[in-house]
Amino acid sequence: MKPDPPPHRDGAQPSGSRLSRRAFCQTVAASPLAATMAGCGSGDNDFGRLDEVWGRRGIVGGRFQRPRAMAIDPQDRLFIVDFLARIHVFTAEAEFLYAWQTPNWKNGKPTGLTVQMDPVRGDRVLVPDTHYFRVLSYTLEGELCEAETLGGTNGPGPGEFGFVTDAQRDSTGCLYVSEYGGYDRIQKFSPDGDYLMEWGQYGEQPGEFNRPQNFVIDDEDRLWVCDACNHRIQVFDTQGELIQMWGTPGPARGQLSYPYDIALAGDGTLYLCEYGNHRVQRFTEQGESLGCWGRQGRGPGEMHNPWSLVLDSRGRLHVLDTWNHRVQRVRV
Repeated sequence: MKPDPPPHRDGAQPSGSRLSRRAFCQTVAASPLAATMAGCGSGDNDFGRLDEVWGRRGIVGGRFQRPRAMAIDPQDRLFIVDFLARIHVFTAEAEFLYAWQTPNWKNGKPTGLTVQMDPVRGDRVLVPDTHYFRVLSYTLEGELCEAETLGGTNGPGPGEFGFVTDAQRDSTGCLYVSEYGGYDRIQKFSPDGDYLMEWGQYGEQPGEFNRPQNFVIDDEDRLWVCDACNHRIQVFDTQGELIQMWGTPGPARGQLSYPYDIALAGDGTLYLCEYGNHRVQRFTEQGESLGCWGRQGRGPGEMHNPWSLVLDSRGRLHVLDTWNHRVQRVRV
């Protein structure tokens, strides 16, 4: 039998509202984390300095209900999708701008989000509409581009999907889509949406997947895949050839527990958001841990099942603290 993915429970959780600068500093100073946070007598396992905590649980625009995916554009606008199938847009300083909702959500909500800047096809927000087995395409302003919808049929065949988790384009415009739910693979499509190839299947062996939750494509067109339920990272070229693989399950530094998202820093390092360990961990590209940030909890600098993270143009890390219904910003 397949192991179940980590539970995504329903139910009330305390929300975190944005703290004033004075209140924020006072709260951090009183927190049990104060002795271990970077800049406050940190140990060698820590990095970064907590800069801002913002967000609040709610159903009106600008408030969250279990936010579960995040993307960022070149203007540092944050696009965040929550459990109500709403895409919220904020400035990097937490100012709410606008929001829209996916057309269907009864069967389930999106679990992925990508901002794709493309001068040829147009700048787009790609929404893996997980439980509708498709990828939706929007303008950055939230207008649905129906003709660009990819998929919509559940199945193992070419161009059919299981539960879609992420979608990214490489430097040539080819689109890659990851999925789980029995098919656990990555499909590759031409810039016009024609099926080209696929690789992977459900399993634990190299090149196989157990819920590829998110991935990112670097400047060399390598795909860095968060193989979440195998607690590892796999790196592929555009033909699906495995380049490297690293990660073992556990709570220790250097180990992983459900890595759900990845951000490349551009300096040979990367950040992983660990759903199961309630933290962010920094690594070299070869898988050597350079430190951890965060632990389970409700206070500033603590997290509860974070799903996503992005780096902005100023090098600040924004972490989607899902079960606390908020975002934490870290200077790294």
